[in-house]
Amino acid sequence: MSISLSVNGKRHTSPAAPETPLLYVLRNDLGLNSAKYGCGIAQCGACTVLMDGQAIRSCVTPSAAAQGQITTLEGLGSTDKLHALQKAFIEEQAVQCGYCINGMIMSAKALLDRVRNPDEAQIREAMAGNLCRCGTHTRILRAIQRAAKELA
Repeated sequence: MSISLSVNGKRHTSPAAPETPLLYVLRNDLGLNSAKYGCGIAQCGACTVLMDGQAIRSCVTPSAAAQGQITTLEGLGSTDKLHALQKAFIEEQAVQCGYCINGMIMSAKALLDRVRNPDEAQIREAMAGNLCRCGTHTRILRAIQRAAKELA
């Protein structure tokens, strides 16, 4: 048995069982390590990826349910051409330990794809499910605002 997934614009096959969490397939089978295991119960956001543009928690999504286009942080930009969000997070120094940043950026991407120029309340609401223990929330907010201006 195998699972077929579309990740970052490419088709991949994994020997994983259908109930295997998408996070494990991404990390262990495809070598895409941006999504992190945080809590395992969809509460922290460290494992956030996009499925058809919607932010999902890959730690609780069975790989067989991931039938849409999956986008991970690796699929947003490259070191040669950063996505506006990646660039803004660097410019605003929104990263400390880096553990939550994958989920923060992916949740912000889903927001900016839906709302072109979100206000502070919309950003806070969209990011409420992503936890940062380092406390860089104000820098993260500024980074999202900066990226929104660049993308507008």
